[in-house]
Amino acid sequence: MTAANAGTHGPTVQKELTAFLAERTGNEPTPEQDLFTTGVISSMFALQLVVHLEDEYDIEIVGPELSMNHFRSVQAMSALVLRLSTAGSEGQDG
Repeated sequence: MTAANAGTHGPTVQKELTAFLAERTGNEPTPEQDLFTTGVISSMFALQLVVHLEDEYDIEIVGPELSMNHFRSVQAMSALVLRLSTAGSEGQDG
């Protein structure tokens, strides 16, 4: 079951992303930690994050949403997921 199926909430998304990053990088980042400047992830790994977020949360990240700023921290990625999840669910209601 994906997180999207379980309901998308900020703390849940942050917890899942932290676990994903810890598993893939061997580092468990804090929510606010800049993942690029601290060397936890590279721009190449950010592409894996895009795929992971799209698959895990059933969202589409395109255009300006692909800005590295949206992937700098667990907190930023969580906010992106929540915003895109909300936008997607609003589009389905209408």
